[in-house]
Amino acid sequence: MTTTRAHVAGTRSAAPGEAVRAGARAGFAARGLLYLLIGALAVRIGLTGSGDQADRGGALAQIAATPFGAVLLWTLGVGLAGMALWRLSEAVFGAAGPKGDKAHKRALSAVRCVFYAGSAFLVLSFAAGERGSGEGSTDRQSRDVTSRLLDLPGGRWWVGAVAVGVVAAGLWIAGRAVLRKYRDRLTWGRMNAHQRRFMDVTGVAGGVGRGLVLGAVGVSGVRAAAAFDPSEAKGMDDAIRSFAQTPAGPWLLLAVAVALVLFGLFSFGQAKWREV
Repeated sequence: MTTTRAHVAGTRSAAPGEAVRAGARAGFAARGLLYLLIGALAVRIGLTGSGDQADRGGALAQIAATPFGAVLLWTLGVGLAGMALWRLSEAVFGAAGPKGDKAHKRALSAVRCVFYAGSAFLVLSFAAGERGSGEGSTDRQSRDVTSRLLDLPGGRWWVGAVAVGVVAAGLWIAGRAVLRKYRDRLTWGRMNAHQRRFMDVTGVAGGVGRGLVLGAVGVSGVRAAAAFDPSEAKGMDDAIRSFAQTPAGPWLLLAVAVALVLFGLFSFGQAKWREV
């Protein structure tokens, strides 16, 4: 009887941990679906010059147009909420791994928690019928936030500081992908050769593509600060389109678009093989 009670107590105490881990895996899958759709929309833009919006709002609109769109939207929002909950647990209790309880690791998890909580709220609002987070939202939001910051005392410096931080984050993401730092958080020793190759191809290319897009968003913020003009600020859609204006033209846009698709696939792989 005592053993049974102890087993039940142990199961109860472990249940919240299992729920958080399940939420994390659902969150990675949700992020994967979003990036897969954003990348596909960007590919279409690169090939046809269409007016599709390659950002979260455009992806949500695509999901809503499917036969089971409402169910998928709610599932997506719950998945992102699960990711936020997992990041919150890391901020409070520390992340997995020998250095997971370091202050900077906890702070990074807290920032990620806020980001995913905000994303979950917008997706769930969209699912509930609030289309304010619809197509083109990231571009509009970037301009609105930049405008508000520019109106503050020393606003140009605030915008510039945030923009430089975004550029640094993009470089950090791309650099970690090239160095294959993601391997440290995967069950690498239990994966076979095909699984490892899949994660390396999608992880490196996808991480570099994601970092480039974030860097382009940051560079646009630097220009907005320098010109004191919020219209210079770009969201994800405008940042992706800006690659077509480089000397490489639409080919670079297509390369980045494919990389975003690969990052979506990488996120699916993380949902299966990441240690949480």
